[in-house]
Amino acid sequence: MSATGIRAIDAPADEHALERLLAEQIAYYRARAPEYERYAIPGWHGDELVSALDCFRPAGHVLELACGTGVWTEQLARHARSLTAIDAAPEMLAIARARAGGERVRFLEADIFSWKPDRRYDVVAFAFWLSHVPPERFESFWRLVTACLRPGGRVFFIDDTHRTPDELLDGESGSTVRRRLNDGSVRRIVKVAHSPERLERMLAKLGWQVRITQTSEPFFWGEGRFAPAHG
Repeated sequence: MSATGIRAIDAPADEHALERLLAEQIAYYRARAPEYERYAIPGWHGDELVSALDCFRPAGHVLELACGTGVWTEQLARHARSLTAIDAAPEMLAIARARAGGERVRFLEADIFSWKPDRRYDVVAFAFWLSHVPPERFESFWRLVTACLRPGGRVFFIDDTHRTPDELLDGESGSTVRRRLNDGSVRRIVKVAHSPERLERMLAKLGWQVRITQTSEPFFWGEGRFAPAHG
């Protein structure tokens, strides 16, 4: 049982199994990169999420985790004084550089689960990434976010709960799905269907004050700060 009070019922049997799953996830996104944007979720309502980001105003020195093809890197760069964007897939980073490269944007190839920050930031942002963090790594991931932020720094994230029935490997309660590439090969990836209310409670137990807003389903966005209770 984790500090969030929630057990991952589909947790891999050991750390090696989890590492294999995460390696498959990276392999999937490396292979999917050239065609990634053809697979947008049906019913995508990007304007709502862009408006939410604009209201948040991610100014100062900004870190983007799992930048993918740079769709949100481009949006963050409109506000940031400087922007560091990280992804584990070099194929994704190449597309992101072409889309959002510039003197204020630094791109890093790194596995987020083993990466260590070399500085602190005013804002940490990630879009459509949190659902790919396995339940076993949820707490350590948020410790990383804390380590990346300056005192008083803020977090902003966007995600969705979209999973098709044929993808599910362990039913609705599971967090591992299968995705098929155009060449017919299949990769497993993590896809956790967080509910905003539950996610707020989980983060509160870790010391975060985060407000999550549901937009057009299955999308939501969150903003907040690390503010653990004292005394």
